[in-house]
Amino acid sequence: MSVSLHEISVGVYVPYLNNLAGLLDRASAYATVKTVDPAVLLALRLAPNMYSFRQQVEEVNRHAILSCALLAGRDPLSFVASQADIAELKSRIAATIDFVKSVRPEEIDAAGDKQVVFTFKNGTTRAFTGRSLLLTLSLPQFFFHMTTAYDILRHAGVDLVKKDFLGPPPSP
Repeated sequence: MSVSLHEISVGVYVPYLNNLAGLLDRASAYATVKTVDPAVLLALRLAPNMYSFRQQVEEVNRHAILSCALLAGRDPLSFVASQADIAELKSRIAATIDFVKSVRPEEIDAAGDKQVVFTFKNGTTRAFTGRSLLLTLSLPQFFFHMTTAYDILRHAGVDLVKKDFLGPPPSP
């Protein structure tokens, strides 16, 4: 049995992006109950040289968008640079979900052996096959930033459990 590239990209990104939106809801509720400015939560980081919670959320979106765009040969969705609040981050997650879902399975599945070039934030580039982009960069980066966002909120005292990260089990 084989698994398609669409299943391991869009099929993974969408439910976890929804889970990330749920984490933002939990952060907002925590801020309200504890009378904490939500901007404080958005600025938290685990170490001084790590991205803030806000940046972690932005990176989750970025890796989902860029991988799907590169595989499909499309221009990536982009957002205006800003200090997004919780509502704006949720809006961006919804837009990311819409974007990745707009990529047809055949566009992604046909890109397994296609050469794609990923441009890092510092401007350096690296060539991948579509398959290696997903398996060795995009999915690991997506989950690194997703996990770090979750961990920042847990560290801040937001009452989260593993199922908040994993989401509901998929239907059989």
